[in-house]
Amino acid sequence: MFYALTWFVVIALVALWSLAAWGLHAVAAWTLSNAGALSGAAGGAGAFRLPDAWEPWVPPEIAQGLQALLAGLGPVVDGLLQAVPVLASGLTVMTWVVWAVGSVLLVLLGAALHLAIALWRRRGGGDAGPGRGTSLAAG
Repeated sequence: MFYALTWFVVIALVALWSLAAWGLHAVAAWTLSNAGALSGAAGGAGAFRLPDAWEPWVPPEIAQGLQALLAGLGPVVDGLLQAVPVLASGLTVMTWVVWAVGSVLLVLLGAALHLAIALWRRRGGGDAGPGRGTSLAAG
């Protein structure tokens, strides 16, 4: 029973890992395909303004620091936008490699748990089979 439970948990973890890899790949692919819209954000960094409700709580020095930070990030965003085609070509390959490594590690975890259960049962920690149990009549 422990074997089945262990492998069920491992298969469930592989399924969750696969779903997470697929979801992150979809988000990353969507981000890369819509990267052109980010160029407007880089140009409009000087127009950064806190929401009106936050202005009484945030000192003006911090707001000015954020404006300077966003203005400095503009060239970085533009440089990344120029590298988008290179990033997009390797995204799928990188996703498959990361998924494969994670899946192999999860299967190895399942094999290690299987071996641990087998050793535990062999040393007498498992259920008592015929001839191993104690008899009330013998005592």
